[in-house]
Amino acid sequence: MNPKVDFFFSKAKKWQEEFEKLRMIILDCGLTEELKWGQPCYTFQKRNIVLIHGFKEYCAILFFKGALLNDPNGILIQQTENVQATRQVRFINIRQIVKMEPILKAYIYEAIEVEKAGLKVSFKKTSDFIIPEEFQKKLSAKGGHTLKTAFYALTPGRQRAYIFYFSQPKQSKTRESRVEKCMQQILNGKGLND
Repeated sequence: MNPKVDFFFSKAKKWQEEFEKLRMIILDCGLTEELKWGQPCYTFQKRNIVLIHGFKEYCAILFFKGALLNDPNGILIQQTENVQATRQVRFINIRQIVKMEPILKAYIYEAIEVEKAGLKVSFKKTSDFIIPEEFQKKLSAKGGHTLKTAFYALTPGRQRAYIFYFSQPKQSKTRESRVEKCMQQILNGKGLND
């Protein structure tokens, strides 16, 4: 146990019992406990394996390379369609965790083996994502060369963030509005959340 992580467990108002049980299960698998992103993170040879986090409706453990794990029990959840590597196992009470302890340990041990083997998740390239029509028009428009240059100068992650953000609304008018609002930020070389 890492004393730096203790404060996370002691300050937890919700899921405290569940967090403590998950902590014991994970530590029992021989992982190193660290605090990353304000959450308990468990590593093997300095590589992230699993993280504990809580939400309003559930608490969860997150496998960093969950997409590479076998899931014979069908418990791994892809948080959103855009999440490529991580997978969650969600809980709403301590009984679920206690009941699933042997299964969770099996998944954790498999995640360690995935790391030992050096397996990597093959991520989709930014070019594999469809650029929404409203943004494509701006990139192709007269004078759009500057915007296009600025957009492709951004890191792939920033490009994807904009593509996802522009693609989300159902109405074209809303997508157009988002593109308009973000154009200057792109020209300034900034990401969506910078």
